[in-house]
Amino acid sequence: MVDSQALALVGSWPVRTVAVAVVGKDGVLARTGPDTPLPWASVTKPLTALTALAAIDDGLFGLDDPAGPPGSTVRHLLAHASGLNFGDDQVMSQPGKRRIYSNRGFEVLADHAARRAEGSFGDLMIDLVLDQLDMPNTVLEGSPAAKVTGSIGDLAKLGRELLAPTIAPALTREAAKVAFPGLAGVLPGHGRQDPNDWGLGFEIKSHKQPHWTGTDNSPETFGHFGQTGTFLWVDPVAGLALACLTDRNFGEWAAPLWPALSDAVLAEFRA
Repeated sequence: MVDSQALALVGSWPVRTVAVAVVGKDGVLARTGPDTPLPWASVTKPLTALTALAAIDDGLFGLDDPAGPPGSTVRHLLAHASGLNFGDDQVMSQPGKRRIYSNRGFEVLADHAARRAEGSFGDLMIDLVLDQLDMPNTVLEGSPAAKVTGSIGDLAKLGRELLAPTIAPALTREAAKVAFPGLAGVLPGHGRQDPNDWGLGFEIKSHKQPHWTGTDNSPETFGHFGQTGTFLWVDPVAGLALACLTDRNFGEWAAPLWPALSDAVLAEFRA
């Protein structure tokens, strides 16, 4: 792909395998690393969210349908505002009162969608998103909160779609805005944030500090990172998305390197 000074930075990262793609509205602008499928971990959630939004757009169910704990809706589940605990059905808060990051909430969401579709959530993901975006190397292998495996080429296609939506475009643009504004909570790996802004399946940078995106990313930047050393951000102001897969779990090594890469990409590719 295009020679890039920014992407050359990943050559010094303390990982065995790293693949990165810079994406604009017309496609990939630069890429480095193999197209080998790797675990996405929680970067699965934006893909699950897009599947749910596509199903809603098709009329299978609604954002404000009851789902999850009493008083919770599909919208609450997508926004980590249902009150569900991280990994089980324990209710930690009334819906809409706290931002509680919840893998279980996304599993409940996927179960709700599968019941309405009278099939499996994996099949729904294939039909509504993966086939539509030509993502042949992406597979849901377990929990719809964290168990997708896919290639950097496919993750780049997801980034392009979120940058310039074609699947449920109105809902996808709504999903990139703050849902239930003002809720405080813990951003995994970065501590308590007040507010801890999220959209519908996407974390929103807003004015959070510290953060895994770049200093120069706009507050409107949205996306997700994963425990397996993966991330995808979309900056609608810059007109860019950045996708990254590695084979080393997120940790202290990533704290300075991810923002530095993001800022270098913005400096090199932002129009």
